[in-house]
Amino acid sequence: MRLKGDAILVPAHRVRERLRLLGSHAALAPQCGGRYDAADKGTGMTYYQPQSPFSTGIRCRCPRCGEGALFDGFLTPKPACTACGLDYSFADAGDGPAVFVILIAGFIICAMALYVEVKYEPPFWLHAVIWGPTILVVCLGLLRPLKGVMIALQYVNKAQQGRLDSE
Repeated sequence: MRLKGDAILVPAHRVRERLRLLGSHAALAPQCGGRYDAADKGTGMTYYQPQSPFSTGIRCRCPRCGEGALFDGFLTPKPACTACGLDYSFADAGDGPAVFVILIAGFIICAMALYVEVKYEPPFWLHAVIWGPTILVVCLGLLRPLKGVMIALQYVNKAQQGRLDSE
């Protein structure tokens, strides 16, 4: 075994031996925490330490290694991780992050606006001046980290598109 950053390179024959020893319990192997993934050069398998989907998502880092950047632009995922080579084609967060941002930001902004209205009774134009930019900052500030968390949760839970079994 060789160490490579946070990953441990394990020869393929040892991985096969471990899975053979686990036998019917091989399905339980991923529940131990880490993951075995094919190495880049095909010389063996690489073991990646388990990463928290919340910490990697909020930091916008690769959900497998926790090092490579997740996004190319503001919200566009990169094609693959630059550190470990994980293909991000599985990542489809859809409208999930936007829904959570609407709910969280709506609660925060409405509570603050209600408090300011009850306490100070400012004119409506002042509400527009205060809360318009605040809404933009809060929504844009939450959108990227929440999209990163959704992508990391998809990776950790091996989420796939729903399919109906035809009989």
